[in-house]
Amino acid sequence: MIKKLHIGTGPETIRVLKQELAQGLLPDTYVSAGALVHMEAVSGGLAAAADEDSPLPVSASVITPAGLAGLLAEYARVYRTRTRKNDQGNPEPYDEETTPSREVLSSVLAGKTWPGVPVLRGVIGAPVLRRDGTLLQQPGYDPATGFYLASKVALPPVPDAPTSEQVAEARRFLLGRFLRDFPWASAADRANYIALLATPILRHFTHSLTPFALIDATMPSSGKSILTAGPGMLYGQRVMPWAYAEEELRKSITAVFAEQVGVVIWDNLAEGTVIDSPTLALLVTAGTWSDRQLGASRNIATTNDRLWMATGNNLQVGGDMASRTVRVHLDPDMPRPELRDQSGFGIPHLDQWITAPANQLTVLWHLLVLVLDWTRQGAPRVTGVTMRQFTPWAQYLGGFLAHHDIAGFLTNAADVREIDEDETRWRAFLTCWHDRHGDRQMTAAELRRDAEPLHLGSDINDPWNGQFITTQAGRLPNALQLGRMLTGQAGRWRGDHVLRAGKTERGDRGLFWVKQDDR
Repeated sequence: MIKKLHIGTGPETIRVLKQELAQGLLPDTYVSAGALVHMEAVSGGLAAAADEDSPLPVSASVITPAGLAGLLAEYARVYRTRTRKNDQGNPEPYDEETTPSREVLSSVLAGKTWPGVPVLRGVIGAPVLRRDGTLLQQPGYDPATGFYLASKVALPPVPDAPTSEQVAEARRFLLGRFLRDFPWASAADRANYIALLATPILRHFTHSLTPFALIDATMPSSGKSILTAGPGMLYGQRVMPWAYAEEELRKSITAVFAEQVGVVIWDNLAEGTVIDSPTLALLVTAGTWSDRQLGASRNIATTNDRLWMATGNNLQVGGDMASRTVRVHLDPDMPRPELRDQSGFGIPHLDQWITAPANQLTVLWHLLVLVLDWTRQGAPRVTGVTMRQFTPWAQYLGGFLAHHDIAGFLTNAADVREIDEDETRWRAFLTCWHDRHGDRQMTAAELRRDAEPLHLGSDINDPWNGQFITTQAGRLPNALQLGRMLTGQAGRWRGDHVLRAGKTERGDRGLFWVKQDDR
């Protein structure tokens, strides 16, 4: 039923509209970060391919003055009383429907406090586990969590206590059909992927940070985009090109936070790309992302509730990213993976199959059955696994996998360190340094002179055999640059060697030396 609102002067209109909005005049209206937002269906959505954007079917749009005018016209009859002369020439009142001025509407929306308006904490595309272990699976707003479930697929109710037959069927489908034919390099790669697939469901329950997901392969057409489409199609995905400049990467991250998607994918990075980004390292270890709003002069702070992924062939990590990354590696061990005979596959042509909403429903339903079977047993965690800031995530997901006898979780952590370009370069440098000079203390200038090539007749010999550390540009550093690089590595172990730093007796120059672990 459309409500009639009588307004008068500007101040009176502001008071009336603020009161009515706080009392629920507009349906599907919530408050987020102090601003009123309205849930609205997004027209024109098309079925996406596995490596394309897959947005949610609704959007939480901040209500602007123009938007509020439209909503008032749709859900209320706003009128004011005016006078006119009747046939006898006497004034008489009459009601005139009107739209408040833009200035008035802006004043209504200017406040940050909206008592009585439900708080919207996020829009999700598929069910999630609440903190109490129950499943949020009813579409629409959930007062217990503040989430709005805008399901991408119409999901039949998942039983709180799945039967043993349902659990066995879920395992057969997910492990014996859906994931059976991927060329996993090891059991760890399959286990890690299942953990990532379940992460959007469990993130609110675990209340934990989520590591960066790296899905790479030795060859093209190995199935990387199909794997990212697993969580992406279910929870909404945004596929972006990799930004090789830090400033552009930061801007793209800030921009994607304005979109209602659960998974962000940097797809198909150049072969051999080294992911060594301070911006990305900060992102995955921050519960809140703060940055200047694009096109404005104010800062925004947004809850980091996304799963961040990258795909490519033979990717590497550097800097701090090795300890912040979970790797899923595929190795088809053949020259043309796309030519594999799929007649015997559990699901032939999976890249096309996963784009159908009915098939996405099938994957999600079976995954939720396994999750609820685990929570029915008290959601046991594993205690023998640590992963820095991501330890709660690793212990919960490790417990989920152990409950279903899925082995190998995070056992390829050493492989991630092996693809850490930064670790590899410094380990080789320190090893060669110790082989040449033992633990003798040296200044940066002395060490740099030692890197000069030897001229033996017409031959040039590199005494370090290419192992001397270089700048990001691939050049030998000068003494000042080298000193700064060494200072930044002091005390950090690289394999069996550690770089130590000190001062000369007069304290005017830095000294550096390498110690080897003899234990």
